[in-house]
Amino acid sequence: MSRFITATDRYILRLVLVPMIGVFVLAASLLLLEKMLRLFEFVSTEGGPVGVVFEMLLNLIPEYAGLAIPLGLMLGILLAFRKLAVSSELDVMRAVGQSYTRLLRVPYMITFVLMALNFAIVGYLQPLARYAYEELQFELRSGALGASIKVGEFNAIEDRMALRIEESRNDGRELVGIFARLADDEGQVLSISAREGQFLANREDRNTIILRLTDGTIVHSVPNGTPRVLSFSQHDLPIDLPAIERFRQRGDAEREYVLPELLEIGWSEESSSEERAGSLANFNYRMVEVVMMIMLPLLAVALAIPPKRSTSALGIFLSVVIVVAYHKVNQYGESVAELGLVDPFIALWGPFAVLFCLIVWMYYHIAFVPGGQPIGALENIYAKLAKLVKKLFRRKPRNGLAFESGKGAGHAA
Repeated sequence: MSRFITATDRYILRLVLVPMIGVFVLAASLLLLEKMLRLFEFVSTEGGPVGVVFEMLLNLIPEYAGLAIPLGLMLGILLAFRKLAVSSELDVMRAVGQSYTRLLRVPYMITFVLMALNFAIVGYLQPLARYAYEELQFELRSGALGASIKVGEFNAIEDRMALRIEESRNDGRELVGIFARLADDEGQVLSISAREGQFLANREDRNTIILRLTDGTIVHSVPNGTPRVLSFSQHDLPIDLPAIERFRQRGDAEREYVLPELLEIGWSEESSSEERAGSLANFNYRMVEVVMMIMLPLLAVALAIPPKRSTSALGIFLSVVIVVAYHKVNQYGESVAELGLVDPFIALWGPFAVLFCLIVWMYYHIAFVPGGQPIGALENIYAKLAKLVKKLFRRKPRNGLAFESGKGAGHAA
């Protein structure tokens, strides 16, 4: 094992893991924070508990991991080899006979592990997490999560009861200053006021809850009759819960199916042509997103090595653009294939073949062509633009302080 994994391999492993994990954390944090603000607004509008926000964010992690894992792998390897190149350590390794292909042994071990992880996420975790996220959204909108009663306002319940609570304490466990008004179809009205109260679960009937009132008065009014007034030290008032519609079964869209289910639908003769096209398009989209990762180490090395005597970071920018753009192209190819306009295999694996050939060409030039630089033309353009920007922002000398020798003396005379 020590012959297979050398000290150089362990050194490269440390160089890759640190930025890779950093990119994972940074990308996930940015995506989740942006979504968190929207979820807090949505949950507060629907009146749901704050804790459901974090549960929804947890279900979004597999969705974001599908892009964060390839991006983190790409930048981890790229930044590691860029550090080796800028510090001239890569030249020493090459001088002692270490080829680029040999140096990529450990990065490819990491790649295969992350490919297996991404396959499990994309193929199985993402569909289940997406369905759970949709279910939480539905429960919030339908009130299944228990929308809170607004304090200090009249709350209408089932169009037959009005409830007002002056103050809520201990996270809603203690209610102070309660007023309730109930009416039935016969015109009878109950007006109830109580000093304190609390909500209790009804074990006998899940469709109702119990509002237990303490130290209050009941005024019973009937049409054409004298109101009756009753005082109580404790009174249980049953409150009917609104009927909650059950959430749909999983499979409203292809993205909620796991991979075996997609293949079963795509190859079934009982499925319609639209269902087969959608299932096969989504299946090929998930597979091409995973298989693409096998090319990322080669692309990372091709973009990591800057020209000699240069510290250009153009390769880092291009790597992010290529990974994100390819992800968007696959999404567009999936949507076109779902409509039946293009065969799913061509729509998804066609762009992969183009990117595959491009990466192989770039890696060949950096690894086997002496002095090869696959993005040399772009590096030259980038260098010229950088010089132009420096000239535009360079501080100009003040008038009268800089003049040519000889001419200045003549003018002074």
